[in-house]
Amino acid sequence: MKQYTRAIAFATLIGATVIGAAGCSVARNQQTVGSYVDDAGITTAIKAKFAEDHTVAATSISVETLKGTVQLSGFAKSQTEKDRAEAIARNVKGVTSVRNSIVVRP
Repeated sequence: MKQYTRAIAFATLIGATVIGAAGCSVARNQQTVGSYVDDAGITTAIKAKFAEDHTVAATSISVETLKGTVQLSGFAKSQTEKDRAEAIARNVKGVTSVRNSIVVRP
């Protein structure tokens, strides 16, 4: 139960941060408000699933989403962790593709 509560708190924090920054992106004509909110929801969902998963270090992997394309970056302890992070991202509703730039550190 503690893990679930932590994941919800983490997702809420990420969501608030992303929604707070929405005006900046839209003002620069990068995306419509609707697509930005969709992308923010995808990013938040992926980060929450990372926090729930025992094989993925959510704090070591960055997630960015643009028009349904997810970019993963950061560091993983193993190829298994890198592959698991990609699999989690691919299975989130709204994701059209995943670019996995995670580096495996020995």
